[in-house]
Amino acid sequence: MATTALRPCLRTAATAATAATAAATARPSLLTSSTLTSHTLTTRRRLLSTTPLLSYRQQRVPDSDIPIPSVSGLTGVAGLTIPPYPFGPHAVYHQSNTGLYGTVRIRFGNKVSERNEIKTRRKWRPNVHHKRLWSASLGVFVRTRITTRTLRTIDKSGGLDEYLLGAKQARLRELGPWGWMLRWRIQQTPAIKARFAAEREKLGLPALLEQQDEIIVAAVELADGQVVQPVTEAGEPMSSGQLMEETSKMLAEEQEFDLGGAEEQKGDDFMREVKLRKP
Repeated sequence: MATTALRPCLRTAATAATAATAAATARPSLLTSSTLTSHTLTTRRRLLSTTPLLSYRQQRVPDSDIPIPSVSGLTGVAGLTIPPYPFGPHAVYHQSNTGLYGTVRIRFGNKVSERNEIKTRRKWRPNVHHKRLWSASLGVFVRTRITTRTLRTIDKSGGLDEYLLGAKQARLRELGPWGWMLRWRIQQTPAIKARFAAEREKLGLPALLEQQDEIIVAAVELADGQVVQPVTEAGEPMSSGQLMEETSKMLAEEQEFDLGGAEEQKGDDFMREVKLRKP
């Protein structure tokens, strides 16, 4: 009874499957010549990087017209430019250019089975988080993408400002392009400027001048401590642009730079070669 009752159901299912296959075979193709001529096929362009460009929504810095830079740079402020990052953007793992990643990159290796020792390629991605870090000099929270290793380094350094103001070359490499822009921004605050001025005074250095011409003039000093300002043939003081043009001209003509008088060079034994006596 059960076998006889199931046979009509199986026949019905087989008939329905055959009819569906025949209908799909007889259905005309959608990509015919008339369709291609009447409609334009648009395909989405695949980007080389799967990570979109990140833009942080930063808070406004109180009592300041200079905003916190975005990932693409400083926009909307005339007359201010951020110096280029000396080490350039990272050639691999471009996502690290938009956050505080330190030296962490994607690591590659093998997953080895315990029984047959079969190796399967795998990767280890950095542990990245979105955080708000307090900046004492800016007085606001700074939004950034950061790794857990960099978070531990910031805690050991004493805060975000101390981490960004590190003077060693290894620290500058850890900052990356995004950390370099944050470093420049906190250096524009009055608190950091006063801190640098106190350090220069403690070391016995002259105060940092605001004008570029005065900085160039103060950098040209003689042994007696007097400041000599270069002048033109008419007797007028040279500007920074004229001084750079004169220096470039002398370098192109391979002229000698007079760094001291004849009397000073005569009695100077600093570069004199001394022969060592054999024992």
